[in-house]
Amino acid sequence: MRDLVLPIDDGDLRLRQLTEDDFPDHTRLFSLPSVVRYLYEDVLAGEELRAHFEKRLWRGLPAEGEWANLAVVQGDRFLGEVGFGLSDATHRTCEIGYVFLPEVGGFGLATRATRATVDLCFDVLGAHRVTARLDARNHRSAALAQRLGFRREAHYVENEFVKGEWTDEVVYAVLDREWHSSQHPLPRSSKTRASAG
Repeated sequence: MRDLVLPIDDGDLRLRQLTEDDFPDHTRLFSLPSVVRYLYEDVLAGEELRAHFEKRLWRGLPAEGEWANLAVVQGDRFLGEVGFGLSDATHRTCEIGYVFLPEVGGFGLATRATRATVDLCFDVLGAHRVTARLDARNHRSAALAQRLGFRREAHYVENEFVKGEWTDEVVYAVLDREWHSSQHPLPRSSKTRASAG
C-alpha cells in the first residue's frame, strides 16, 4: 500500500478533490435527465442538490461503509466525477462509481479516470476486490467495467425499487491479482464511451 497523493495525474487528466468552485459543474451534471437515468437520484435542484454536493466534498480516505468522490478534469474543463468506497474492511472490498457529462463520451476519458480510481482502491486502500454495481439497463457503464477487465458476477432480478419501478442490478468485480497481472495502458486515442452511472 502507498499513501494517497492528490491530485492524481494521468497525462492530460487530473483527479482531484471537489471544491466549492465545482458546484456549478456538479449542478449541471446532476441536472441532466440522461445522466441520472440509471442512478438512485432523480434530477436534483435547490437544497437537495446542495446537500448532494456537500456530501461529496473531500473528507479524507473512506472508512468502512463510507464513500469518497473526486472531480475529473482536463485542464480547466470539468468532465465528471468518480467515487470509491470501502464496503468491507475485513474482506478488503471496495466499490467504485463514475458519472460523466455526455459530451465527453467516446474519447476514453471515463475509462482512464475509472482505471485510476481502481488503482487507488488496490494500491492505496489495499483492496483485495473491487466491485461496481449498476442498473442492468446501463449498457455503457457495463461496457466500461468490461473494458477494464471486470467480470460480471451477478444479475439480480427486480431487486430494487428505484424511481417508481422495479429494476435489475448487475455486479461486476475484479481481484487485486487479476488487476495487476492484466493491466496495460490504454492508447491515448482509444475510442471508448463514457458512462453516465
